[in-house]
Formats: sequence, structure tokens, C-alpha cells
Amino acid sequence: MNPNPSSSAGPLRIGAIGAGGFGLFALQQFLQTPHVELAAIAGTHREAALAMSLRFGVADLVETETLLADPTVDLIYIATPPFLHYPQALAALQAGKHVICEKPLAMNVAQADELIALARSKNLLCVANLMQRYNPLFDAVSGVVQTGVLGECLHGWFENYASDEGLAADHWFWDREKSGGIFVEHGVHFFDLFEGWLGVGEVVAAQRTLRPGSEIGVEEQVQCTVRHASGPLVNFYHGFTQPSRLDRQEFRLLFEHGDLTLEEWVPTRARVRGAVNEAQTRQLMELFPGARLDVLKTFGGRDRVARGRHKDLDISQQIDLRHDGGGEGDKMRLYCQLLRSLFADQLAWLKDRNHPRKITEQNGRDSVAMAEAATNLSLCSL
Repeated sequence: MNPNPSSSAGPLRIGAIGAGGFGLFALQQFLQTPHVELAAIAGTHREAALAMSLRFGVADLVETETLLADPTVDLIYIATPPFLHYPQALAALQAGKHVICEKPLAMNVAQADELIALARSKNLLCVANLMQRYNPLFDAVSGVVQTGVLGECLHGWFENYASDEGLAADHWFWDREKSGGIFVEHGVHFFDLFEGWLGVGEVVAAQRTLRPGSEIGVEEQVQCTVRHASGPLVNFYHGFTQPSRLDRQEFRLLFEHGDLTLEEWVPTRARVRGAVNEAQTRQLMELFPGARLDVLKTFGGRDRVARGRHKDLDISQQIDLRHDGGGEGDKMRLYCQLLRSLFADQLAWLKDRNHPRKITEQNGRDSVAMAEAATNLSLCSL
């Protein structure tokens, strides 16, 4: 086992557990990193696993135990349903392997804490694939919040009108014992993003809705309210009810003299509406390079003076700024880049433990903690 892989010490060898569609998608990005190669795949002999073996030229799918016992494997990538993440990550760490795991890191915070403690004791990697902080728009939004260019952030929303068209009634997604529920299986990405923008969050309320007529009590919609350390309340909604052609997402942040919207998952488009002065306009254009700026109104003399929240504001114009990252093809190219960026960041840490990562073990742990809190509150609401 090579805990500090480098090109001089030979390639980093990845063993994959789980061979579904997203596992194939992610591995194709990870393996573009220099000095990284695929060692073996552990998966059931179903169509997706056979497709992965064909893509990478892996002749035989091995058992998980065989993969973990292979001394030439350095890192385990886990792309199985959520209920398997904890036992598989635990076994991989016990075998001395680094771990990159699809979200969530575990089904509850106690499991996440155990994994992280074990990883630290062995100087091993154990991160969840929360790749969205590598999106350039994450940094742009962070800049808007941190600079105060639109004033203080007052409120936030995330609305996820998701498709259930590919989720058959017997899919593991609907089984809480296997998925953890919508907050755990899906919500962790968004809890992590907003914590990155607004600071640590505390879930203060949560509800859920069951699908009418469902014999097993299918949880199809959830929502919660989170109070963040910097002050704002943020509302999160996830509903798996739409045909795929209507699948859509929207992030919104309200500030003292403007608002910001991100569209889609992965977000490629941003819109900023605000009442700003000349210096603030320049700041926004620097944060969103290449954006289109429409000036809707201009103000001069005494008309520049405005007030909000009992504060004096200097306003020279009302603007509508739009940053368009392109269409579906550009969104998927960005998704590929986010995966490559996350993997490169973690590999840099394996080579140099002083390397500062955008995503660490703590992100996987904290996002699960918020998801567990939201789930528990939502169960009490029925």
C-alpha cells in the first residue's frame, strides 16, 4: 500500500465497488488523471457492470472481498446504493485503502464519525463526492456573500423539482432502509453548498409528504428550513414528482439591495438583479466575467440616495446581470470537469498532506448530520 502516491512511486491504482451508470461516468473522469489506473471492478453481473467492464477492458468482475485484499490497490471508489456506503468504506479503510465514496458518506452521523476517526488514525483519505464546490459559480456566489457587494445575505431558497421517471416503484431510492430518504440520499449536496456560502447550518423545521395511494408510504416531497451561522434562514424543497423533461432546479439568495439566482443542476447560469453604484457594478462584473449587463434605470443627484433596513444606500443604477454557461452539452462538460477537479484535489492531498482541499472528510460528515436532523424532524411532522 502506498499512502503517499506519486509518479515516482508508480501509478495510483483504483478499485471500484459498484458498477452503475454514474460509477462509469465518474471513473471515466478520475482515470484521465496522470499516473492513475483502474485495478479492478467489484460488481454484480448486470448490464451496467458488464458495460463498465467493456469500457475499461476489465475481463472479470471480482468479489468485494477479493478487491479489498489486493495489495496493489491504493484507493477504493464506492458507487453503490447509500446503505452499502458505510460497511464498504469501513472495510476498505480497515484494509488500508483510501476511499472516495458517492454521497452520502454514510446513513447517519454516527457512522460518518466512525469512518472519519478510522481514516485519521490510519492517515487515509475518506471523502464523499460532493463535487459542486469546484464549480466556478460556487466561488462567484461566495464572492458576492463575502464582499457584501449587494449588502448582507438575508434569506435563501433551493427548489428541486426532480424527475421520478427513471425511478420505478421497486427502486431502492424509495426504500428508506436503503436510501436514507430524500434528505440523506439527495439533500446532502445542497446542504453542503449553502454551508459553504453562509456558514454552519442548523435545521430548525422539516416536513415531508407521502405519495397518495402508496402502499409502502413513498416519501415523494420533503422540505426544511435551516438557520445559518451568518444569520439567514434558507428553505430547501425536494420533490421527486416530475417527468424528466420538466426536471429543474433553482438556487436563490436575497440580499439587502439585490438577489442572485442559479439555475439547473449542475448550475451553469446565474442572474443578479440589484440596485448598485459604480464600484459595486465593477465588482459584480469581476465576479461574473463575461456576463451580460443590462442597465434598467439610472439615478443621479439626490435620486442616488436610497434607504433599506434603516440604512443609507448610494445607488447609481438598477441592473440585471446574466451569466450564461451554455446549453446541455456545456452543463455535462462542466459536470465532467467538476469530477476531474475533485479527484485532482484529493490526489494532491495524498501527495502532500499540507495541501488545502476544497472538500474534506468534514464536508461528508456535516452534510450527513444536517440530512439526519432534517429527516428526524420531518418524521415528527406527520
